[in-house]
Amino acid sequence: MNAVAIPPRPVGDLLREWRRHRRLSQLDLATGAEISTRHLSFVESGRSQPSRDMILHLAEYLDIPLRERNALLVAAGFAPAFRERTLADPALDVARATIDLLLKGLEPYPALAVDRHWNLVASNQATLRLLSGLSEAWLQTPVNVLRLSLHPAGLAPRIRNLPVWRAHLLDRLRRQIDASQDPQLIELLRELQAYPAPAAEAVWTTTAPIHAIAVPMELELNGEVLSMLSTTTVFGTPTDITLAELALEAFVPADQATMERLRAVAAA
Repeated sequence: MNAVAIPPRPVGDLLREWRRHRRLSQLDLATGAEISTRHLSFVESGRSQPSRDMILHLAEYLDIPLRERNALLVAAGFAPAFRERTLADPALDVARATIDLLLKGLEPYPALAVDRHWNLVASNQATLRLLSGLSEAWLQTPVNVLRLSLHPAGLAPRIRNLPVWRAHLLDRLRRQIDASQDPQLIELLRELQAYPAPAAEAVWTTTAPIHAIAVPMELELNGEVLSMLSTTTVFGTPTDITLAELALEAFVPADQATMERLRAVAAA
């Protein structure tokens, strides 16, 4: 029996869904995007077909991810506006070279790049040194850094402040899901939440000033504890989906002892 093709959802339905997800009324969106409420109502109900520019304008105001902006355009009968290429594509040679330069420049401190699903894209040698002692199974491509961090057979037993670190990662993943509504991330969150939780589970908060800049992580390596601060960098104004969904994670020393230990490990 042939499968029944499911027709694509109307662009008006998709826009209404994103508006509601952003907790905006039609008046809120119309006022912020500087269009009439009547026109927005007609677009959402399907009584009016939005132009390509209108779709992109509303998507920009709603802060919809580039991947989903393409989906809106296709639903309205337009070609996608944003390209998606792997980092191996020659067109992204400059971007890849920049990423490699940044990762290498952070040596001897760990740094890595991940895609939207937290799969490892690139890393420096300092990162690999922190993973020494793990089973080779954890280093097989694709390496999901959230699973690697929180699984009881991964790095979790070596993270001394695991309750805080786990709470931070889960909170960050929830925020990413709230922004993108990515079903694969939703499934990943369910998986991570099913892992055994630390005895003293933490409640992550972003009220302290340091939390807005860097997140503490204490990792045991060869019997010594490294105190590091995790920072995240993203591309500012990308027009390529791959770059828009890429994040650079760096771990810098939080104290002098950790700085000296990381340098000594690198030298050895």
